[in-house]
Order: sequence, then C-alpha cells, then structure tokens
Amino acid sequence: MTVDVAVIGGGISGLATAHDLKQRGHRVVVLERQTKPGGNAVSERRSGFLMEHGPSTMNALVPAANQISQTLGIDDFRCDLGDGIQKRYLVAKGGLAGIPVRATGFLTANYLSPLAKLRVLAEFLVPHSGDCGENDDDETVMDFCVRRFGREFAERVMDPMVAGIYGGGRAAELSMGAIFPMLLALEKKYGSVTLGIMHRAREGGKMPGSRLFSWRDGIATLADAFTRDLGADISTGVTVRRLSRTAGGFEIQLGAAGRLRTRSVVIATQAHVATKLLAGLDPDGAAAAEQIQAPPMAVVFLGYHRSKVEHPLDGLGFLTAEDEGRQILGSQFCSTMFPGRAPRDHVAVSAYIGGVRAPDLGRLPAPDLIELARAEFRDLIGAKGEPAVAMVRHWPVGLPQYNVGHRQRINVLQQSHQRHAGLYLTGNYLAGPSVAVCVGVAQKTAQSVHAYLAKGVESHFRQSAI
Repeated sequence: MTVDVAVIGGGISGLATAHDLKQRGHRVVVLERQTKPGGNAVSERRSGFLMEHGPSTMNALVPAANQISQTLGIDDFRCDLGDGIQKRYLVAKGGLAGIPVRATGFLTANYLSPLAKLRVLAEFLVPHSGDCGENDDDETVMDFCVRRFGREFAERVMDPMVAGIYGGGRAAELSMGAIFPMLLALEKKYGSVTLGIMHRAREGGKMPGSRLFSWRDGIATLADAFTRDLGADISTGVTVRRLSRTAGGFEIQLGAAGRLRTRSVVIATQAHVATKLLAGLDPDGAAAAEQIQAPPMAVVFLGYHRSKVEHPLDGLGFLTAEDEGRQILGSQFCSTMFPGRAPRDHVAVSAYIGGVRAPDLGRLPAPDLIELARAEFRDLIGAKGEPAVAMVRHWPVGLPQYNVGHRQRINVLQQSHQRHAGLYLTGNYLAGPSVAVCVGVAQKTAQSVHAYLAKGVESHFRQSAI
C-alpha cells in the first residue's frame, strides 16, 4: 500500500493534520496504536455526570477553534462557559481566596499583600534588562516575573497558574520564551509589560487571553467528528515498529500488519514515542525529543448532591501555590463551567494530582486517589459525605514540560524536514498543550506537508516534459 501522507498518532493533533490534508485532496492514512482514536480527548458519561478525562475546554480566541467546529458541523452542539463564574480561586492559608475575574482583581482582593500590590503597580518603573529571555540564556518564568512584578506575585500567582496549564510544572523551571513569548516581546519593545499592554490596547492589538467553550458531550465531540470525517483512513490497533527512508519517501513497518510506503510522514505522537520513531532515522531529532519531560498525572472526578457541598462553586475551580503544601495541583468546578455536567441538584468537581510537583502521587491506585481528593475537597470546599459518583483516570505520561532550553529543542525538531525531506512533527509539545493550539499547529503542519507534496508534483511534471 502506498499513500501520500502517513500520520503516526491518532490524537487530536494527528486527526486534525489528516483532516486538513484530506480536504486538500491527498491520500492519507492515520496509524493509531490504541483501539479508539482521540488520544487524551476522552469524555465519559456516567449516572448523569460527564467526566473529562483529559482536556475540557477550547479557546475561542484561537481562530482554529471556531473554524474547525464549524467545518466539522458540530457548532450546534457548542456550549459556552456558564454565567455562574464570578471569581477565580487560589488556595491561601488553608482556604480558598476568591479574586474577582476583572483585570484588576488581584489588586482589589486580599490575596496579595499591600506591598506586593504596590510592586505589581510599579512594574513600568523597572528597568529593561536588555536581551534577557531572547538570547541563548533562556529565562525562567519565575525569574522573569520576580524581575518584573516582584517575588510574591511570581510565587503566589504565576507559579500556580503555570502549574495548572502545564500539569504541575514549576515556574522556576519553565521557559518564559517558550510559554509567554508575547510578554517578552512587549518588554523588549516598550521596556515594560504594563506599558506594552497599554500600547497594544490603544493600537487595537491582540493580547493573550481566552474565551472558553466546549460541546454538549465534551471535548470527545471533536475527536469523534474527526473520526467520522476520516472514516476508513484511520487504522487503529496498529503499532509502528520502524520508520526508514526510501528512494521515493518512507517505509513504515507495522509488524504483523505488514508495511506501508508513503511520500511523507507526520509524527503526531507524544514526545517519548517520537524519540523512538526518530532514533534510527534522525538522531538529532530523537535526542531533542528525549529531553522533553512529561511526568504522570491523575484526574479524579467526584459528583455530589448539592446539599453536601458548602462552597458556592462560583468559579472555574482553584489553583494551588506549591508552598501551600496541598496534595492536589488544583481543581475544576465542572458543573459550573458548562451545562449538563451533573444531574439536577448535583455538582461535579475534578482534582488534578501528580505532575512535576508530586509524580508519585499521580501513580497511586484509584481508591487512594479518591480518598485523597475527598479529603482535599472536604477542607477546601466543604464537601461532606459519600460522593454520588467517583472516577479516576491515570495518565502515565502527562503534559509536556516547556523547561528552559525548550525553544532550542523545538527548533531542532522542526528542522527534521530539512534533514529528511517529507518528515514532519506535530503535537502538544510544540506551541502549547491546549486543544485549540494543537489544532492550529496541526493545520500549519498540514500546510507545510501540502506545499512539499505539491512541489514534488511540479518537479515530476518538469522532468517529464524534459
């Protein structure tokens, strides 16, 4: 069998890449090791509750998010955040501190000390530090935020925030250039992040942000729509044993399933799988992928009768600064976020455990994780008694960590095509772990593959004419 493009990996990134290439008229096959495509986009209904085992939202401010929902015909099932979200919560001194969702919320709430608030307000007075963060000496998120906004803001706000986005990642280890390049650019251009934001606002420029949505039956709606669209172009239960170069492209050995020839290959797997696939073909790429860590995570979903939870649950959830010593990284108030996540007179919450901060906790057996989460929710939101439903999902490989040096690693991986024409990579370790960003990156990958294949066709016709 010979195809134009073989996409290795049937998660959202692989499915989105294959969908785009199929729309462009290419013969595509998706090779997925699991029996069901979708990767970590898993939504499960049980007893009237909806659990998101993996990601739970799409960011409407990413153009690809809206476009793909419309293209796949699932916009009618779309749902926006509920109107019950009034505050953002962080753990403070053993309880939850509520912070208004408006831009000045941290300055009006009691979460930060008066001195910390003054330090944040004085950011525009802090001297610009030259090219820091733009050169080879990558700056951490913690160092940047301490330098610009003060230590308390960095430790109490930015560290729990990036831990929530990057699966327990530490601001002291994560790369500012890889995670928040726009903030670095504002500092470089205007000498201050605050002044930069003010200038961008006056000029009508875009700033990082989010307007979250999902679908009635969860994020798996997207994976299911891709799967329906691709149909027989997806091969499940297939393990790629070896990837090698041939005169006309690549050969993929599939063990008992035989072999496949293809003009181009897109590796859309997790980084540790990409390491193995690249080992015999692109050692430089394999070495770069191997350095991307993804510690284990666990998601615990609990459903309660509303009368058993004291907290109003009037937010997205809560995040936890590391110095609070809690055993969970944070939580989502699932039934507040979107409609249909819990039966009438019930609420649903989820806890995220493990990651960089406590990988061993992420490996605990399900009963232990449930008890751990129940204890944390008892302390923090006043959840009492037996939950109506309790579910656990273990992710032995969690979210990729964009540690210092990540940009250099990604540059090496993105140059795989230069070392081996027709070889591309896509996935959540390239530009961000959110589903919307992964779809956007996948579409750009598909554009590059299309250009490569089109160039090959033009070359063939030129040679034929000669």
